[in-house]
Amino acid sequence: MKTAIAYTRVSTLRQGKSGLGLEAQQAALTRFAEVEGFDLVQTFQEVETGKGADALNRRPQLAAALKAAKKLKSPIIVAKLDRLSRDVHFISGLMTHKTPFIVAELGADADPFMLHLYAALAEKERAMISRRTKDALAAKKAQGVALGGLRAYGVQAHEDAMERAEQLRPVFHELAGKSARKIAALLNERKIATPTGGVWHAATVIRVQKRLGLT
Repeated sequence: MKTAIAYTRVSTLRQGKSGLGLEAQQAALTRFAEVEGFDLVQTFQEVETGKGADALNRRPQLAAALKAAKKLKSPIIVAKLDRLSRDVHFISGLMTHKTPFIVAELGADADPFMLHLYAALAEKERAMISRRTKDALAAKKAQGVALGGLRAYGVQAHEDAMERAEQLRPVFHELAGKSARKIAALLNERKIATPTGGVWHAATVIRVQKRLGLT
């Protein structure tokens, strides 16, 4: 069996303490490894933002994963590309380490060119989310809604909510076609928390599906 290193990441301390996102990523990686014949010999978990040119310096677990993968001559597997970063330049920098990266969502055959392409799309997506949120807040302000000091918080809160939902996308793709009630039951069985850290109900599933554009 082929050996591999698993890497999971969430952006906030709140998510890290609750296991939010990390459990969903680990579950996706475990299923991917079973299907593709990989033995996940070690898992590195990180609670740190992926933003900024110095992101690798602030992510010791990713640096440790790179070191372990180089020693074992094994790839690093992540659930989604944005668990590494949504920044194209950051992804390009990782490629210089000559360590293969496999993104479970994209499949085992995605080459570096595809990773760069999807990183560019993810970077664009992040910018669009930020723009839409700011436009929505500006529209509310124009309608006379008093936003005050909540403007910046509202933008960040929406972006955080979108990121938490995105972390669940691999699982939702896997369960596509099932009823909202059945999906909620399966997520609870797997002990995957909701974006707010609670248990799943059909209404919660539908809300996340809408946020991900799956309905």
